[in-house]
Amino acid sequence: MSKTLAVRDHHPNWQKLYADAVSDPAELLRLLDLEPELANGMDDAQRQFSLRVPRGFIARMEPGNRHDPLLLQVLPLPQETALQPTQFIDDPVDDHAAMLAPGLLQKYSGRALLVATGACAINCRYCFRRHFPYADANAASANWGPALEQLAGDRDITEVILSGGDPLVLSDRRLRALTDHLRELPHIRTLRIHTRMPIVLPERIDEGLLEWLTGLHQQIVVVLHGNHPAEFDANVDRACGALRGVGATLLNQSVLLRRINDRADTLIALSRRLFEAQVLPYYLHALDPVRGAAHFDVPDGKARSLVEQMRRALPGYLVPTLVRETPGEPNKTPL
Repeated sequence: MSKTLAVRDHHPNWQKLYADAVSDPAELLRLLDLEPELANGMDDAQRQFSLRVPRGFIARMEPGNRHDPLLLQVLPLPQETALQPTQFIDDPVDDHAAMLAPGLLQKYSGRALLVATGACAINCRYCFRRHFPYADANAASANWGPALEQLAGDRDITEVILSGGDPLVLSDRRLRALTDHLRELPHIRTLRIHTRMPIVLPERIDEGLLEWLTGLHQQIVVVLHGNHPAEFDANVDRACGALRGVGATLLNQSVLLRRINDRADTLIALSRRLFEAQVLPYYLHALDPVRGAAHFDVPDGKARSLVEQMRRALPGYLVPTLVRETPGEPNKTPL
């Protein structure tokens, strides 16, 4: 690594913005000119799963609107600690059963997922891994050794998915160390990165990250996670354009969320806004039934109706596939 790159990687701007994220609900409400009384009853939810949201993402929220769709994705609410329906559990997609080595999961043929870190730039309240034991199941522990050994022994795995947490929370140096190891496994031909960073902290897509991506030998697929058109602005557009500029294929997966994007006009606007940002809609996920997120659930019948309305309004390439992840199934289940 060059001396210049090493200095840049030491304290890049995105890391300062990441460290400056808001973690106090009272501060978030104050920044949005909302009544401080709204924080009453949040303590238990905050203790179970802490608030974290970058200030740039907050800037896209509407001040004074307690129902803002971006705010509702991150604000701890008392409903999270209320009695949950029995299907809402800690591990709704059965990650534990799919673990081949610490942090290495395989559910589907030909591809495996690395839990690269437990950290995220933003804590989404509906996160299906909000109860995941990251301390015990992190592929980065032991310098990736057990996970890489497992991958080396299975030549049928041709695609590695970097997930988390959010893998782009890792520094360029740590990402490069991982992919240097993967370079020694020629059967790994595709590297897929599941990340919310280009949307919630677009400054992460900087020169150092782009240099890392440019040097990879695998095909690169970046799967973003945007749920609402208001999440996109000029900075997000620039980040997406930069990723496309180094040859990455950009897809988006959304989660269907009550009171956030469960309207046809919202989903249609999201698909159009994604296309403006050079991103293709990929999946629209039914909510994974994780404990604490039952208030986000949308009935299957309504979900199917929404997608049918999207089909009437959009070309086929802008209509995401409505799916659910069902433990034990060989693929995502279309609804």
